[in-house]
Amino acid sequence: MRYNVAQLLKAPVGARREYDLDEELHDLDEDVRAIEPLTGHLKLTRTASGILATGRLHTVVTIECRRCAEEFNSPVDFELEEEYMPTVDIQTGARLPTGDIDEALLIDARHTLDLTEVVRQYIVLHREQYPLCDEACAGLCPICGQNLNEGPCGCRDATGDPRWSALRELLEGEE
Repeated sequence: MRYNVAQLLKAPVGARREYDLDEELHDLDEDVRAIEPLTGHLKLTRTASGILATGRLHTVVTIECRRCAEEFNSPVDFELEEEYMPTVDIQTGARLPTGDIDEALLIDARHTLDLTEVVRQYIVLHREQYPLCDEACAGLCPICGQNLNEGPCGCRDATGDPRWSALRELLEGEE
């Protein structure tokens, strides 16, 4: 997801380039595994100080259920809006001060705007925060670790938490 924006940086403020995305996302990192291409419409607009990237994007990622630890596919839709700043003046070639601008939001010396890291961050922010494979997911047995969606485990919590033993004895005495 790299775009050469040299001509756009030479254009007047408000100039725009538009792209229809259908990009494969190859393992952005170990937590973000996209199983479908990133699709959507991207607009790159010249601003007074850089390039504004906006768009509505969609993909499907594989994530782990928080109850049963099984992987499942989850759609991710988000609206991208970030301003990228050049590191080199397009007219003179002089280096520009970047200050405390995030490195992911910099246009490199060859005038290439790279969306990869920003898209990864947006996917992480917009995917399900508490993912469940199903609302009725039974989770894992706390004793043996059996996936309870596949059926009962057969083990029984006979010992229980020893901190509750005094209360258990009182309850057993009433029976």
